[in-house]
Amino acid sequence: MTSFLNLRRTECAHSQAALAKWFCLVVFACTLSVPTLAQDSDYIKPVPVLSGSAGFITTVDAGHPELAPIFAPVVLVPVGDRWLIESRAEFKGEFENRNGSFGGPVEKELDYLQVDYIANPYVTLTAGRFLTPFGLYNERLYPIWIRNLQNTPLIFPIGTGASDGAMLRGAFQAHPGLNVNYAAYFSTLSTVNKFESDRMLGGRFGIFLPGPRLELGVSLQHMLQEERANAFGFHFEWQPRAMPLDLRAEYSRSPLGSGYWAESAYRLSELPIWQGALRHVQLVARAQQFFVGRESDEAEEYGVPETGTKQAEVGFNYFLMDGLKTVSSYGRQFSAAGNANIWTVGIAYRFAMPLGSSK
Repeated sequence: MTSFLNLRRTECAHSQAALAKWFCLVVFACTLSVPTLAQDSDYIKPVPVLSGSAGFITTVDAGHPELAPIFAPVVLVPVGDRWLIESRAEFKGEFENRNGSFGGPVEKELDYLQVDYIANPYVTLTAGRFLTPFGLYNERLYPIWIRNLQNTPLIFPIGTGASDGAMLRGAFQAHPGLNVNYAAYFSTLSTVNKFESDRMLGGRFGIFLPGPRLELGVSLQHMLQEERANAFGFHFEWQPRAMPLDLRAEYSRSPLGSGYWAESAYRLSELPIWQGALRHVQLVARAQQFFVGRESDEAEEYGVPETGTKQAEVGFNYFLMDGLKTVSSYGRQFSAAGNANIWTVGIAYRFAMPLGSSK
């Protein structure tokens, strides 16, 4: 048994060493291919930026109310023309009714803290703690200001979260009218508080058609610990030019379970009969389903449903001004554990400010 464990450790060490060498070769090749940036009179010096979102969301799930104030600052610090340090933290209250008053813990998370090297317009190398590029929700839609419905999809915990390691990503034009985007990453095992991560390899690859504004993508992930399980997923996004409509969908599968969600969001601003206050309205609808996997005993730990679940939601968002909106939704959940209504109402704010002068 000891020999077997030593052999497994040796294989993992060789795999990680090979991956490290591959990343070094890519960095070297990309550096050689980069032309020097022109310095002219129109040059604008990059400055640090403080951005992020804040809000207050009230949720009533199966008759149990919860108040959730949220503050998620994002800091961007450029170093020269090719280096960028970026980080996002999240402070979220989970206040429940206790003996007539609301109270509870405040979650403090460091979502990412990473260093980016922009090798050229097609390649960026990242090291540190970064959002795991699996699907489209984790990286693109998670902030409360961006998401159309405040409740995350049932399959959101599958393959997502944060990773500690290295990542290579970018995009390029494969053919006129066809762009390719990609992300490949390696994550190491960490049990450090606020920096927890699993040891795994993965990648996300997509094609984007700029004409119809349509994207199709696939995500792959392989664990390098425990049962060495695999996860995969597909995503779809379409934003037609003719109307202010967003159509998005995802499917994910892992030993924890599998499922899908599909969402549409429409702004009334383009309808000629809605030139008054209703032009600030956005209507949203989402349908989703989750199927239990073979590792259902770990469902609670990872935050996925413990039983098969269906859920339908409709939402009503109102944009008060640039950077400020009210959000509301109603959903009905159906599962073997019992059916329930889910209500949400709240407000979300987006902010951005420079922390210096570009002159």
